[in-house]
Order: sequence, then structure tokens, then C-alpha cells
Amino acid sequence: MCYLFTEFFVQTTSRRVADRKIAVFEKNITKRGSVPETVKKGNDYPVGPIVLGFFVFVVVGSYTFISATTNMGRRE
Repeated sequence: MCYLFTEFFVQTTSRRVADRKIAVFEKNITKRGSVPETVKKGNDYPVGPIVLGFFVFVVVGSYTFISATTNMGRRE
């Protein structure tokens, strides 16, 4: 009886390591899906206002230049 009792409660190192890995795995399974909806801070834009202003300046300026050069030849 004493032999069965000690064999049941004494674990080898590999069994303890396996049980610990299983416990960590089970804990990760129960935590799955409990991530907050948004992890980003408030208004985080990918480009700054200076770059955006430069882009608008180039687009509007090039459109103005092209429309001015195409209308120079036409006089009605």
C-alpha cells in the first residue's frame, strides 16, 4: 500500500515539466479573445501635417500650372 501511495504522488522531472507546459497552454487558451478592442492611442495619423500640406501644395500647384499652360493657347 505504501508503494502505491508514493508512486502515485511522486512525479518525475519530465512529468513535472510536461504538466507545467500543459498548465501554461491551458491558461493561454482561456485568455484567448480577451484582448481590448483598440490598442492604439487617440488620433495617430500616418503622416504629419507638414507632409500633408506639401502634398496638397504640389497637387494644387501642378493642376494650376497645367490648366494655365493649356489655356494660354486658346483665345476665344
